[in-house]
Amino acid sequence: MPMPEKSPVRRRAPHEPGLRWAHVSVRHYKPTGAHFAGITRQVLFGADAGLPSELRYFEIAPGGYSSLERHQHVHAVVVLQGAGRVVVGEEVLAVRPFDLVTVPSETWHQFLAEADAPLGFLCVVPCDRDRPVPPTEAEWKSLQAHPVIGGVVRGQAS
Repeated sequence: MPMPEKSPVRRRAPHEPGLRWAHVSVRHYKPTGAHFAGITRQVLFGADAGLPSELRYFEIAPGGYSSLERHQHVHAVVVLQGAGRVVVGEEVLAVRPFDLVTVPSETWHQFLAEADAPLGFLCVVPCDRDRPVPPTEAEWKSLQAHPVIGGVVRGQAS
């Protein structure tokens, strides 16, 4: 039987910092912007594997955060390492390894790493999905004034 062109197993790269996998590119979270800090992404599985969804790994450096945004699609998240907080709608929740987080459709969300360790998580989203929607200037001001999430959200309006 012939060997597959590409191995079906991609092993963790143990000598790399953070969680990294062989033959998986570490990419910028987004091309540019001041609405996020210290975050990278790796697409572990996706359309190239014939799947309708992508499994992505995000790693946020200590003190970093993802952009505050919402989408039509749902996010399913599994925290793998570190500790931090997640803003989901009008809640701020502490997260740690093996916590499961669901971000409903059209819900503001943001992940924030604690100051002393990176926060790493897997995220499943559809391959065919809408683009992120950042808050407008008016929405940003309203979110910053919110009694629960206002002191937590980071970044700026687009």
